[in-house]
Amino acid sequence: MSRMDIPQKLRGVLPTTQRVEVANVLLRRPQHMSADQIIERLKHSGSKVSKATVYNTLKLFSDQGLVREINVSASRRYFDSKTHPHHHFYHVETGELTDIPTESIGRMNLPRLPKGTEQDGVEVLIRIRNKQA
Repeated sequence: MSRMDIPQKLRGVLPTTQRVEVANVLLRRPQHMSADQIIERLKHSGSKVSKATVYNTLKLFSDQGLVREINVSASRRYFDSKTHPHHHFYHVETGELTDIPTESIGRMNLPRLPKGTEQDGVEVLIRIRNKQA
């Protein structure tokens, strides 16, 4: 995706300079990034976007459905530029989040839903680590 495509990608979001800078980092290709990784990339490129602006922009993007927020722990979350429901591996030692092909997860026997509810979706997060030698 070229830099010129980014403002069109921000459907429904006012494309301020700072938002476009964040979008240029995260929405350019399918990827998973933490806010800190985005901030680091912005700093490396010479951007002066503040940490608060990055966090506010990511919340806005998530609220608007431009990215998916993936919470891998109470203190760690990633922003996924692929917005369709899909599954992930989370490597706890490296912090890497990778997609699992949807067809790799077979039909699951889910528990009976509480009365008066209906299923809204299922996304699997599998935490992995290196085997101990």
